[in-house]
Amino acid sequence: MAKPARLSPPAWLTAGLRPQPTPIPWAAVLRASVALAAPLAVGLALDQPAYGALVSMGALSGVIGDTADAYRMRVFNIAVPQLFGALGVTLGTLVFGQGWLAVAALTLVALVSGMISSIGAVASVSGLLLLLNAVVGAGLPMPKPWWTAPLLLAGGGVVVLVLTLLGWPLRRAAPERTAVAGTYRAVAELFEAAGSDTYDEKRQAVTASLNQSYDLVLARRARQHGRAPTLVRLLAQLNAVIPLLEAAPAAHFAARRFHRPLPPRIPATVRELAASVEKGRTGTPVVDLPEARRPSEKAVDAAVRYAATVVHSAEPNPYNVDDRLGRPAALRVRVRRTARSVLLSEASWRYGLRLALCIGLAQALVSLIAVPRSYWVALTVTFVMKPDFGSVFSRAVLRALGTAGGLLLAAPLLAAVPRGWWDVPVMLVLAALIPAFSAKGYAFQTAAITPVILLLSDLLNHQGFGLVLPRLYDSLIGCGIALVAGYLLWPESWHTRVADRLADAVADTASYVTLAFASGAGGDPGARHRARRKLYRDMSTVRSEFQRALTEPPPAGDLAAAWWPLAIAVERIVDATTAARIRVDHGAPGPEPAEVAAVERQLRELADGLRSSEVLVEVRAELLGDEDDVLAPLRQEVRAARAIATP
Repeated sequence: MAKPARLSPPAWLTAGLRPQPTPIPWAAVLRASVALAAPLAVGLALDQPAYGALVSMGALSGVIGDTADAYRMRVFNIAVPQLFGALGVTLGTLVFGQGWLAVAALTLVALVSGMISSIGAVASVSGLLLLLNAVVGAGLPMPKPWWTAPLLLAGGGVVVLVLTLLGWPLRRAAPERTAVAGTYRAVAELFEAAGSDTYDEKRQAVTASLNQSYDLVLARRARQHGRAPTLVRLLAQLNAVIPLLEAAPAAHFAARRFHRPLPPRIPATVRELAASVEKGRTGTPVVDLPEARRPSEKAVDAAVRYAATVVHSAEPNPYNVDDRLGRPAALRVRVRRTARSVLLSEASWRYGLRLALCIGLAQALVSLIAVPRSYWVALTVTFVMKPDFGSVFSRAVLRALGTAGGLLLAAPLLAAVPRGWWDVPVMLVLAALIPAFSAKGYAFQTAAITPVILLLSDLLNHQGFGLVLPRLYDSLIGCGIALVAGYLLWPESWHTRVADRLADAVADTASYVTLAFASGAGGDPGARHRARRKLYRDMSTVRSEFQRALTEPPPAGDLAAAWWPLAIAVERIVDATTAARIRVDHGAPGPEPAEVAAVERQLRELADGLRSSEVLVEVRAELLGDEDDVLAPLRQEVRAARAIATP
């Protein structure tokens, strides 16, 4: 007799409820405690608890937005969103109690917020605070005159900023140096994984680490006048990683095909380079590597020795240090490009309209029906309707669960703790949970933020335990509006577009194959570097899209799961291309132009096939050639991709 099927929650839900194995950021925990509790203490001492609560609300926004590593970027990440938040609360205060005028104003703010959120991470947080504070200003009575609330909220951001910058005089470039050293350690792990099943995972980790390091170093250099020696050296050390990354695929394919794993001394040497980067060592490097005989071994040997020379060089030539991803354009040029992109982007308008529709419905509902603490409905919609933060569907469900968990924590506090000075130690503990829980997942972050917001709201409204149940009702209403008007009514939400993104990646890979084997001595190495880096960045974005799609309920989640192996296959094609080019550079016979053209043609046909269907379709890819020549691993990876794309 067959056993009855076990009922279990769906994978998209359990993934969100499973805490991420991330360490607790103790420095952020301490900052959050001080930044949110100190204003309350000052407000109570001055007999102005409402003022202290508003400063703590501004500090809460700063704590949530403080996600960068480099100090200059942290200033930018905290200060800019605070300006938008101050503007939002000003607009909300001006339409407080204005009925349908408030509905129209918040709907327009939601449209602008949604559109600017597509620009980037800082713009996304800025758009979020613009709308959140506008909703709060339109839903809560604020102190008079009108400029008091935005000034106090911005003051909370200043508190977080000051606490954040306390370590700047002592650490300065330490975050950038730590990031570059981390990239070298990730490369060492990649070399150790050569030939094993964990190679793809380690390569993705290297890509993420390299992206982060370049973003930190180049973002800081973009704000420097001239070439600061410390940053020039860091950029040179970071650029020296590129030959290591190009040699890694060649070593991987050699280890997998000919059972020649890399000697342990090679990853150990790369780890020594990481330590030298972190400690700023200089001098003549001592590199003890085994003798290199084959092309792949020569590529690794040359890359490690070159990296050792660059890492230990005290003064790299600043005129030989180029920005592999291109130098930032002038500020006015970037502003003009961004404005044009936002105004002409279909995706930007589509998200802005979705958010505006949901906020308009939420505000119209609470205008027609007496909903207790009505601003919570729009607040919930705002948090849930952030597609760059994850799936709207799963976020709505996880927010409801997280809110319920937060209420279980908040209810006894609001019922038993007397208002006044007891709020300060309670806030010290509750604020510490926000950075600690935020790293674990969205539901955990919601559970940590909920009691903090309830406590601050109680200081403004003095409702105590009466806030608990209305908070739950309003959150459920907001989640329902987001699910219906922001998800179910938009077919694009439940029909994933990963096939289009994969097709673009396959087409770019075809171009990279042609570029890698261009005529001459390897064509333009700089163009190859930029093309490969762009491909890996694009594939990193595709992986993020997949991770978001996998949290969707069927059919979108199931379809994303079916396409996922093909995304991995595309990355392996890029690796195989790089490995072949490196082998040619170190003595292997080059391929015939007809062989390269055949691979490119089959990849473009694969891309066309992916664009023409919502499901996996058969794409013929007859690739003939000598199984011992330099392109053999590349042809094998293309065949594997073809097999995945066959129903």
